[in-house]
Amino acid sequence: MQVSNLGYPRMGRNRELKKLLEEYWQGKISESSLITGAQEIERQNWEKQVQAGVEWIPVGDFSFYDQMLDTAVMFGLIPDRFKIEDENLTDLKTYFAVARGNDHAPANAMKKWFDTNYHYIVPEWDKEPKLLKNYPLEAYKRAKKALNIDGKPVIIGPFTFVKLSKKVADFKKAMESLVPIYAQIFKDMENEGVKWVQVDEPALVLDISSEEMNEVKNVYEKITKGISLSIMLQTYFGSVSYYNDVISLPVSGIGLDFVQGLEDNLSYLEQYGFPKDKYLAAGVINGRNVWQTDLRKCLELIKKIESYVASDRMWIQPSCSLLHLPVTTADETHLPEVLKRTLKFADERLMELNILGRAVKDAAQVEDELKESDETLKAYREMTGQTDEKVRKRIAELKEEDFKREVPFVERKRIQSEKLKLPLLPATTIGSFPQTPDVRRMRADFKKGKITQDEYRKFIRDKIAECIKLQEDIGLDVLVHGEFERNDMVEYFGEKLKGFVVTKNGWVQSYGSRCVKPPILYGDVWRDEPMTIEEITHAQSLTQKPVKGMLTGPVTIINWSFVRDDIGRDEVAYQIGLALRDEIQELEEKGIDIIQVDDPALREGLPLKSKDRDNYLNWAVRAFKLATSGVKPETQIHTHMCYGEFKDIIQAIDDMDADVISIEASRAGGDVIDHFAKQKYSRDIGLGVYDIHSPRIPKMEEMEAVIRKALKYFDKSLLWVNPDCGLKTRKPGEVDAALRKMVEMALKLRQELS
Repeated sequence: MQVSNLGYPRMGRNRELKKLLEEYWQGKISESSLITGAQEIERQNWEKQVQAGVEWIPVGDFSFYDQMLDTAVMFGLIPDRFKIEDENLTDLKTYFAVARGNDHAPANAMKKWFDTNYHYIVPEWDKEPKLLKNYPLEAYKRAKKALNIDGKPVIIGPFTFVKLSKKVADFKKAMESLVPIYAQIFKDMENEGVKWVQVDEPALVLDISSEEMNEVKNVYEKITKGISLSIMLQTYFGSVSYYNDVISLPVSGIGLDFVQGLEDNLSYLEQYGFPKDKYLAAGVINGRNVWQTDLRKCLELIKKIESYVASDRMWIQPSCSLLHLPVTTADETHLPEVLKRTLKFADERLMELNILGRAVKDAAQVEDELKESDETLKAYREMTGQTDEKVRKRIAELKEEDFKREVPFVERKRIQSEKLKLPLLPATTIGSFPQTPDVRRMRADFKKGKITQDEYRKFIRDKIAECIKLQEDIGLDVLVHGEFERNDMVEYFGEKLKGFVVTKNGWVQSYGSRCVKPPILYGDVWRDEPMTIEEITHAQSLTQKPVKGMLTGPVTIINWSFVRDDIGRDEVAYQIGLALRDEIQELEEKGIDIIQVDDPALREGLPLKSKDRDNYLNWAVRAFKLATSGVKPETQIHTHMCYGEFKDIIQAIDDMDADVISIEASRAGGDVIDHFAKQKYSRDIGLGVYDIHSPRIPKMEEMEAVIRKALKYFDKSLLWVNPDCGLKTRKPGEVDAALRKMVEMALKLRQELS
């Protein structure tokens, strides 16, 4: 039985890759310096895995931005709108243009990677693919040269690549066009001496059709013909669909998730067995959450699996890539010792695998380590502060009316229109304004004790005043306070709410160079003091225009945190919902008439299997309604969602009973409008008319096209105008220019429609 890994965090322990990328984009370092620096991070990642005793180390999982983007560029799928010459199709300038846009065109769409908070760049299928480079093989050669290791090249599989692509006119034809490409990739690897290649096919855990599965079988028959290279077909994020078909594919091994897909995948083994001529890579360690593995229970699971698969044909590994975890707990010296010992980030997960790998060979050899693990688990379970009886009592006493607004939307809209007196196509933003270097510096100085609380408070109030003045000058109709006091939309509330701890260096990649620091939810959640009141009421005191109160919703807080696993997520969501309800009611009492509760992760958390969705959507929607249903009819509730497949949840969005939803409609090319129109969505809707994840300043006609398309389906009285997300990551000049164009466009259409 051997130890394998599926992938490792790319950013580096101190976000070294983030710094390199941003310096390159700013023109501070050359392309060669970026490549050299990135390859050193890659080498260090391999070295760590060697030291941890990983026998099958992934190579090619590293990326400058995203592995789906890597694959699209490797296959020459660069949209013509970027006006790239053929000889430059694989250079970094082209690569980043597709991810971030360039002077000629907006970037490709960006979507959530299955049910995670990681984003991928959506390939566009507007031409025939061709193999330009073999990136995984190049990574294999680098690993061989640097550390003399036979790495396991990682590549996105053909089915997942096509399934997640855009503009695929003919699924079968697209799959067939990849046959010679993958066949050549595998042949080149075989000629180089590669022993195993990891072909990632997480799309096989989705609800797929029999026609799709038949095409998968057809394509794999063709791409494996005539090669002796061993292919590990890797699935993750749940149990596979069509188990018997998958295990019959002409590959040497199958990787199954025995964490998220434990119940079904184990049942399949028990019912149907496993081919004796194949290897099983068993994902037994959680690659997505941070809580210590119960190693003894894990060993029992391994033994159970071993009854269906010979031990010499079995690998043990994480359930998915460790990309979704921070690098190490070593820097978290501020945490309670019991809690710190219980947390397992990427490096600690590798050590758990190391222990398991040795235990399956000789359990007695690691008995002391197993006892230490037992003691840590026991100490954590007995740690004080995890349970609060007042919170539990409040949850138990909830009534159905706590989840409902007093007045239906149609009547609320009339009441709110009379009170707010907003113009047609009101223009607003999503919430945050640029977190400039002075903001980050002052926050860091305050945390380090270099400035007093009064000095920091004055600085934040001054920034809010600047932000309000700027928005009034631009001509926005509903303003925001800018969120200068907030490091992140979830981490900020993790710092304010009881039941959370936040890390110092627990960074996880979200997209490109963007990293987040998910808080750790270990206990019952409650609010002991106001979280946003001071900043928002100060902003409102500076203007006659309405200022939105800004909060993050319960489902997003859960999905963007590392959540305790000893109680159900529904109960956690209700606890957070009650804490937010208290904050919202206090904002209302202070005269805030518009309150936005962002829940962009509602779609992200949707289970991949349709059979599991109703239960999730039920408690997710109810948690939002619990937070927002205590307000008066005249208080307008907004929510925001972005970068997801909304067609699956539009009824749930309607059930949330928000007065206004703002959605991303720029990178998706306005496609999302079609989905809402088809469902006859009849509440106010704010369309994200430009992409804030790109430094590119949008053209006015591009923004106007989004609104004009929406006007074909929605009454003009329902439409709002806004960017597609918060402006935190953009530079002030970019924001100023883009918002002025956006307001100019709104005024033009307003006059035309009045």
